[in-house]
Amino acid sequence: MATLVKTRSDGALLQGRQGLLPERNQEILSGAFFWLSAFYFFYCARPADSIPGLALIPLVKITLGLAALSLFSKSLKTSRRLKDLPREYSYLFVLVILLFVSAVLSPVWRGGAFFGTMDFGKVGVVWAITFLLVTSFQRLRRIIFIQSASVAVVCFVAVAKGHSIPRLNGVLGGTYSNPNDLAFAIVLSLPFCLAFFLAAKSGPRKVLWCFAMLIMAVALILTASRAGFIDLVIAGVVCLWYFGVKGKRLYLIVATAFLGCVLLLVAGKTLMRRFAAFSGENVTTAEEDSAYESYEERKLLMFRALSAIGHYPILGLGVGDFAVYSGRWKDVHASYLQIAAEGGIPVLILYLMFFSRGFANLKKLRKRKDLDDETKLFAGALTSSLVGFAVGACFAPEAYQYFPYFTVCYTSVFLAMIREREDSDISTTTLMPLPRRRFAQA
Repeated sequence: MATLVKTRSDGALLQGRQGLLPERNQEILSGAFFWLSAFYFFYCARPADSIPGLALIPLVKITLGLAALSLFSKSLKTSRRLKDLPREYSYLFVLVILLFVSAVLSPVWRGGAFFGTMDFGKVGVVWAITFLLVTSFQRLRRIIFIQSASVAVVCFVAVAKGHSIPRLNGVLGGTYSNPNDLAFAIVLSLPFCLAFFLAAKSGPRKVLWCFAMLIMAVALILTASRAGFIDLVIAGVVCLWYFGVKGKRLYLIVATAFLGCVLLLVAGKTLMRRFAAFSGENVTTAEEDSAYESYEERKLLMFRALSAIGHYPILGLGVGDFAVYSGRWKDVHASYLQIAAEGGIPVLILYLMFFSRGFANLKKLRKRKDLDDETKLFAGALTSSLVGFAVGACFAPEAYQYFPYFTVCYTSVFLAMIREREDSDISTTTLMPLPRRRFAQA
């Protein structure tokens, strides 16, 4: 019987479509992956928001365009093709299309909604390119590393520059200028830092990742974001369950509890006062009064969002138009209400279906018994990050931030790699011919 494994004259293994990429295509794709890595760096680290003059160059768009051009300009026989994109991508694609329709028919501001959708719609391109290019655990690890390290560096810069500025408000430019957005990015990236810390083999690397997690926790507490802190607690509990209890690392639970108490005592005064202002009683300082007004305003915005959903249930107001509709020029602090008010109920359903697929992917991964220790670490980190998003989305207007969509993409890539490895193991099994028997003549 013929073997299922093809070899070159020099003996190197040529993997088919279900296995690793051929050597020539692997070299070509390395250029596309370089530009994809550059995109993740510029999006997550956002140096253009801190370095004067760099904002004039649209580095995020340029690197994404070069990644797409490098990938699709040649007829590559990649291990994945567009038709292999999973079901969750279909949900995201249709969601973006409906948001464009919503923008064109917006009853509030069509131009603003259209350009807002254009900006958000790039996540679909990033998602597809990431799924097609990240075909190995090493590449997935590198992309997650870029996100985690970038957020850690951003936190270090924010704490160093603005530790004396209330809530780190406006210390950095762009997305990270808002303390709630910064806290949300920290919560979604912190579980990955913990996975890198546990996976590190050398002492210096463990120290660096420990410092990264510490500075991220300090930055989150200094933002005094109540939603971010609640989100951190929930995601932290999931992390400790996977890494501490199931992973039999009880020292993580003790260290987290100790450091958490110390950080709250040293840097958490503003955060505690903002939590105390929920009741509206014993409000004695301007800071507490501001926190209570913020709490009341957010309740009002939630009712306005429900009103918008009731009046425009099919296509919504258009991306970014709720701020105009609310009369206060502020977003509703709940991603689920935000996407429903601005995109309509069909978009909300697709939104929920998209993220539910991420949880479904993780459930399939958790059932597997053949994962090595490092992949188990990152599977647990992905679960913690996605749970952190699901909770944080109840308290923050993050419907159009890319980080949660990245996390779902990582789960899809992870599951695809496991399945491809199984297919490769089957396809590369050599079927040896049965030896001919010599029968003695009677």
